[in-house]
Amino acid sequence: MTVTQTYRYLAASALGHGSLALQTSGGPAPNPRFFRGFLTTPQAAAVGLLAVAEVARTRYHRPVSPASLDPVVTGSRGRLRFESFSGCCGVYARLDALPTGLDGDVVEHGTTNVDVNNPLREALSRVAGLDPLHLSVGPDDLTVSTLDGAVVEKKVPLPTRWLRGFAEVQVLAARFEPRAEIPAAEAAAFLRRLPTATDRSVLWVVPAGRTLRLTSRPVPGSVCLAGASRLAALRPMLRFARTLRVYGPTVMANSAPLPSTWELDTGALRLSLTLSPEPYRGFSGEGAALTALADDDVVDDADLVSALLSWDPTVDVDRLASQAGIDADRVRGALAQLGTAGRVGYDVAEAAYFHRVMPYDAGRAERDNPRLVGARALLDAGAVEPDGTSATVRSGDHVYRVRQLADGGLTCTCPWWAKHRGQRGPCRHALATRMLLTDKVEVSA
Repeated sequence: MTVTQTYRYLAASALGHGSLALQTSGGPAPNPRFFRGFLTTPQAAAVGLLAVAEVARTRYHRPVSPASLDPVVTGSRGRLRFESFSGCCGVYARLDALPTGLDGDVVEHGTTNVDVNNPLREALSRVAGLDPLHLSVGPDDLTVSTLDGAVVEKKVPLPTRWLRGFAEVQVLAARFEPRAEIPAAEAAAFLRRLPTATDRSVLWVVPAGRTLRLTSRPVPGSVCLAGASRLAALRPMLRFARTLRVYGPTVMANSAPLPSTWELDTGALRLSLTLSPEPYRGFSGEGAALTALADDDVVDDADLVSALLSWDPTVDVDRLASQAGIDADRVRGALAQLGTAGRVGYDVAEAAYFHRVMPYDAGRAERDNPRLVGARALLDAGAVEPDGTSATVRSGDHVYRVRQLADGGLTCTCPWWAKHRGQRGPCRHALATRMLLTDKVEVSA
């Protein structure tokens, strides 16, 4: 399923005479200008922008013709963030230009897409070490009213799951912890040992002194590396990096494949790739946000939290909870809801959310989650019969049994749960049961 979003650019993005002009669309005003100034590490910045753009054009699982999705840029108080998803939605890339990487002012706070076209890619690839790179994000002193004839319209079929990916990644990444940090030289040697061809293998990485060691099985303290060839976009940035940091959730000896984040830090820039748990899995289907989205109060909480968000580089959950008069868990649920509209992301390096705005309504949350729609339909039909902490669920001609585990999780006897074992969020039967048992829904009479 796709939705068509019309992007309007006043001109094509271009690089000339040391000045990089990235044309934008949307944001807090039509064609906003977010930043004007120099990048302090021009060649590294050019390589980082190319990496984000390349991920947006790539489908790592079953590669086909390149996708044509334009990266998203967010400006907020002294930093710029460029983000993209791969065409298969299994890799999330982000380049953060930090305050030390910018010599200029963020003149507008907001989020929009940027046009990174083929001529611009070619020009960026020619930026040399001593070449100054002046960045102007948005048109320079141009208005639509005077340039109607010059407006460029670009219709991009935008997969609905690309939008769901923003919600899923921020929920998953919020559970990550730093697991390893190694010098760039050791990182280069490690990446050279990885397969370069497309692969479906799931490996695990264990810190070993100043380097990383590969293993075929999960062990406590390790990080999952699914489809190692998907880290290829990091390689050109290695020569500028100081360190490679790896982030991931807690791993046990029997853990199933898990997502992970791999981040190169140059001091002025951070380039990160977040990988889905398996090469064929897109983030949009992970289901990590479903439990938070199931709360009937989450939409109201999201409206309240949205009004309190500022354009600070990071979002303080405890501060929002105090200002909104709700607890931190409800704030995180609200952030998950806002994430479905692209309004927040999560920065693992700073262990904090950040604010962005994309031109999509938060009402897409339920429409874009079939399991949530299915769970509400089961409840409305009176198909869930609770029995203490368990329930019997009638779905069509089938009857399933949902049981609560000691850790509070739910199991189900349906084929979907048997296949995924809870690794891709709850099935609709378990979700409906949780909603009923925790009074997260008003069941129709």
